[in-house]
Amino acid sequence: MNKSSFFIVGQHAVIEALKNPKRKVLRIFLTEESKKNIHRKSPKKNLLEGIKVYFKTKKELDKYSTKENLLHQGYAAEIEHFEKLVLKDFIKEKKDITLVCLDSVTDPRNIGSLVRSASSFNIDGIIIKERNFPRESKLMYKAASGAMEYIKIFEVSNINSTLKNLKERNFWVYGFDGAGKKDFTDIEWKGNNILLFGSEGSGIHQHTSKYADFLVRIDINKKIESLNISNSAAIVFHHLSYKKKKS
Repeated sequence: MNKSSFFIVGQHAVIEALKNPKRKVLRIFLTEESKKNIHRKSPKKNLLEGIKVYFKTKKELDKYSTKENLLHQGYAAEIEHFEKLVLKDFIKEKKDITLVCLDSVTDPRNIGSLVRSASSFNIDGIIIKERNFPRESKLMYKAASGAMEYIKIFEVSNINSTLKNLKERNFWVYGFDGAGKKDFTDIEWKGNNILLFGSEGSGIHQHTSKYADFLVRIDINKKIESLNISNSAAIVFHHLSYKKKKS
């Protein structure tokens, strides 16, 4: 039985979906120029082999992206969801795991940008509340620029119980908060770690913050109130990646 399907748009999102052997692409809609571009980007392997391809004008493709006010760039595809991942299976017999946990972060553009950064800097996975995850958002896939194909996303029913269970399995939970007592660059970042980020409006929920072992901050110019969550995350991910390379 087929899994449920949905549409994505944009050059990087569509091409990376075609490259991913784990992703089922049902149909693809292209302009003549975007087809040529796919072949230029993958001259050794025909990414369109076995795929139902439909040629459209740019105007005809607009219907797949006008609602979200996105640029389709001549690419649209119908794809299936991945199998849902089970967090407890993933963490078995693994060491030095770094996971991101998103508390009430719901904006598709922010999630997509964060996914792109997490994939770029080799974060092991992202934990998000199931009902907050916009799993079929074209905007999220476009903002991720193809990185949705390369990051593990764990949808959970309850963030607090998930953090509690991870703490019992030797994970340290670091909540990122402007009022944190310690700069995050002063942390050793050894072992298994959870990077907990709250929404831009309300931050980490008070009850959820109780599951954080430490509250840490990113030091910025005191004249600036805060950073966008995807920018904050990218800074943290880069630092941790750098630390791992140096260790």
